[in-house]
Amino acid sequence: EVQLVESGGGLVQPGGSLRLSCAASGFVFSGYAMKWVRQAPGKGLEWVSTIERGGSTSYRNSVKARFTISRDNANNTLYLQMNNLKPEDTAKYFCAMAASNPSGQGTQVTVSS
Repeated sequence: EVQLVESGGGLVQPGGSLRLSCAASGFVFSGYAMKWVRQAPGKGLEWVSTIERGGSTSYRNSVKARFTISRDNANNTLYLQMNNLKPEDTAKYFCAMAASNPSGQGTQVTVSS
């Protein structure tokens, strides 16, 4: 059974940083591209970033140069380093296999002064 458990969210002031983690199990993590998506209150899911099996990355324009996606295949973990956070980054963040919808509980990120 595929399991993805997100963690690392919290309340942070504008300009602050957070590092999200996603612990994966139940599948061969290194064999899949992975992504982060987010859902702001009252809005639909929004793609944030993808990392391919080989490590190449892509980002939505609004987070480029602020967010960094990475993966640790030895420990089956996906990361999202978020710097210079803005109030518009407030959302619940989910990880997923790149071709799938999120299945975990997500982790809440709130950016507010």
